[in-house]
Amino acid sequence: MEQNNTTKKAMTLEDIAGLIQKLDTKIGSVKTDLEAKIDSSTTEIATMTQKQFLEYDEKIGKRFDKVDERFDTIEAELIKKVNVIDNNTLKYRVEKLEKKFA
Repeated sequence: MEQNNTTKKAMTLEDIAGLIQKLDTKIGSVKTDLEAKIDSSTTEIATMTQKQFLEYDEKIGKRFDKVDERFDTIEAELIKKVNVIDNNTLKYRVEKLEKKFA
């Protein structure tokens, strides 16, 4: 059997403390990076959501404009029909009066 000739260095409390400090620094850096990414992602999501709301608002606005146009057309047609009915009623009454007084 061959012996492993690697020398093992005994770790002191200072060595362990140094490793813990390095790990703590690394964890802090990772935490800071993660927080920055979360903030960035939150901003991106908020921006995308706002864009979508604006797009939907524009689409809905266009649809309401079309609905308004249709209602205006329907209203105009109803007014024409009411005017025709009123006109016919007046003609009928005038004819009736003319017959009565003729």
